[in-house]
Amino acid sequence: MPLGRRVARFNRLFANYFAGPVLTRMPGFGTVHHRGRKSGREYSTPVKLFRDGEGYIITLPYGPGSDWVKNVLAAGGCDLVTRGRSIKLDHPLILPFDANAKVPGWARFVMSRIMRSPEFLRLAVAHEPARVPVRPPEYQDS
Repeated sequence: MPLGRRVARFNRLFANYFAGPVLTRMPGFGTVHHRGRKSGREYSTPVKLFRDGEGYIITLPYGPGSDWVKNVLAAGGCDLVTRGRSIKLDHPLILPFDANAKVPGWARFVMSRIMRSPEFLRLAVAHEPARVPVRPPEYQDS
């Protein structure tokens, strides 16, 4: 079972305000910016993350039932701020930690054995469609 709801509530109400701004500037941490499914309000959640090729893996110490995870899944993505850069992410997937996950062994051990949270959230970096210059109609080939 992932970390308890009491720990999550404490972190949401107190710890995130103090640790969040410091941690999210460090390598391997970031802030997920998402919008509430019901309220439409904007939220920020500090997270532990790992780079995964063209995307990011975010650990889920409170499990996939956390509100922020549900918000990201419902919206189909989020914005991530890490080390001062803002990155648009999409295609969220909840996946189990396995040998294919590009996560260090120590993190896989801590998340699955100690925190009992054997799943992670994988998001791809959103690519904007290529801008193709459109020529005025009088110059188009027939």
